[in-house]
Amino acid sequence: MTSSARSPSFRVAYVPGVTPTKWVRIWNERLPDIPLTLVPVSAAEAPDVLRDGGADTGFVRLPVDREYFSAIPLYTETTVVVVPKDHVVTAVDEVTTGDLADDVVLHPLDDTLGWACLPGRPAIERPATTPDAVELVAAGVGLLVVPQSLARLYHRRDLTYRPVTDAPQSRVALSWPEAMTTDLVEDFIGIVRGRTVNSTRGRAATPPQPKRASAGSAQGKSAGRNKRQGAGDRRGGKRRGGPRRRS
Repeated sequence: MTSSARSPSFRVAYVPGVTPTKWVRIWNERLPDIPLTLVPVSAAEAPDVLRDGGADTGFVRLPVDREYFSAIPLYTETTVVVVPKDHVVTAVDEVTTGDLADDVVLHPLDDTLGWACLPGRPAIERPATTPDAVELVAAGVGLLVVPQSLARLYHRRDLTYRPVTDAPQSRVALSWPEAMTTDLVEDFIGIVRGRTVNSTRGRAATPPQPKRASAGSAQGKSAGRNKRQGAGDRRGGKRRGGPRRRS
């Protein structure tokens, strides 16, 4: 593990759908002298940004190259289908991919689910981004299956969503280049994992120093020992002179 001197700032990349507000607040409370800068990136850009030093660590969507990056999985998202509010899907609480077989299902170029087999009927063209696909759903062109956080991020009043129980899921992780595991990275890992401010896990703990008695305390203890020793000598000593006789 590499240790480095504290840098003047710390940069955290994050992909759409991740909300790092809580962790930033805790960082500012614990390390107020080291500004934390958030770096928004797309899911596809995140690994290159970390590799090129554009951020010290980042919230990414798995998978990542585990030979180069360290990664701590944080949570797995529910996958949902985004539909117009008057769509038949809204009559139920959840659906399967089979329920979407007759619908056009949009597949944006920045999709993060890694489908083995796309549900529904394919669109004529793939939207460039997820926000573009959401606009097409609102226009009645098709439906969109995404992680729930993205459905919330790009929410519109005329759209809603339902869980898709058998769709692939997206996992979010905290990741960084393994060779760049600095003290500040360890600090941020501790915050994300919920460690307390007094936790020594991650960094090497400072060995406890032996307690030294103060000069006054040492003198007091020495005087006490001498006093007790003198009392013992008086109790155990012999009387001088012979016994008195009664007349």
